[in-house]
Amino acid sequence: MAHELTIPYSDDLLLSLKESPEEFEAEARTLLAVKLYELGRLTTGRAAELAGMGRIEFMFVLSRFNLSPIGIDPGELEQDLGNA
Repeated sequence: MAHELTIPYSDDLLLSLKESPEEFEAEARTLLAVKLYELGRLTTGRAAELAGMGRIEFMFVLSRFNLSPIGIDPGELEQDLGNA
């Protein structure tokens, strides 16, 4: 069973963002999925599903937000590699 979330927004918001409704809605879905992943509430697979994209694509999107798709901070990974 699929549920739907409705968030009203005005044309003024779209004008401010210089985005179409489709662009804004896709971005909002992605941002929600990224945040839920960041909080540890969703896996990459479930978050990708929520964002409406494939898992690999979502994993690349995470880098835009300095988040690791493997659950560790990019700085930690860099430090681990330096220590290896």
